Amino acid sequence: MKIPDIAPGGRVLAFGHYQPANVVTNDDLAKSMATDDDWIRSRVGIKERRIAPDGESLEDMATIAGGKALAASGLSPEDVDLVIVATCTLETQIPNASAIVAHRLGIESPGAFDVNAACAGFCYALGTASAAVRAGSARNVLVIGAEKLSQWIDWTDRSTAVIFADGAGAAVVAPSETPGIGPVVWGSAGDKSEAISIKDRTDYLRQEGQTVFRWATTALHPVALEACSRAGVDPSELAAFVPHQANLRIIEAIARKLGADQAVIARDIVTSGNTSAASIPLALSRMVERGEVRTGDLALVLGFGAGLTYAGQVIEIP
Repeated sequence: MKIPDIAPGGRVLAFGHYQPANVVTNDDLAKSMATDDDWIRSRVGIKERRIAPDGESLEDMATIAGGKALAASGLSPEDVDLVIVATCTLETQIPNASAIVAHRLGIESPGAFDVNAACAGFCYALGTASAAVRAGSARNVLVIGAEKLSQWIDWTDRSTAVIFADGAGAAVVAPSETPGIGPVVWGSAGDKSEAISIKDRTDYLRQEGQTVFRWATTALHPVALEACSRAGVDPSELAAFVPHQANLRIIEAIARKLGADQAVIARDIVTSGNTSAASIPLALSRMVERGEVRTGDLALVLGFGAGLTYAGQVIEIP
């Protein structure tokens, strides 16, 4: 048996993102439920969010975001041999999104699987992609986080309808002589699994907001610090902190405990809402697009959500 050549490391070559054109403001939501802009912004920090129309699928959004990342990477579809889609909102479980997206992008016969770790899904997928590249199981990997949460939301329930949104973000992972993706720190708290759940397909997403808030603001900053430690990076060296865009209060609480005052903090939630597995790559792609981070900068990403699952790692900005 011949063991394939092993790459010293993996790194992100490029990001891409997509958001539906339809903007739903807090004032729009106030027309159909007992809420207003002040109530929403004071609790979750969201001003507006993007909602996909009925004719736009999760796979549609994932394909566009993935195509942008692939184009920005300089690779061709023929160069990609593994596609991973992180999502928890597929309308049906079979077929998976990754094989559909790969076919639409002209990627022939790649390995293709979906990851469901909810809002931590992109970090799980990124860690898996990096490991596959380093082990020689894949040459180049397209990693996509995509969600259509709007089809799983009760639009009369202000505890969820004001938070969740739709979108997709993607990254291309390739081998590197020097590591550009740090070790993933991941885990779960299954004893709290009922805090975010969907009973069955006839039901909607339900969330125990206070339970999630207390867990996220007390249990996750040690994970963030451990991700830095395993990567050999001090928080003072970070140029950006990009946590899952769950709630602005949660984001700012974790950021304070991280102690990386010099880092740009992603606050994409204000205009994008909570897009679950899409939120981290979406926020990163937009930060790169706006010039808030530069090539070679170090960013800490931290996903957390239903399960309850969490994962984080330090990456180098392409």
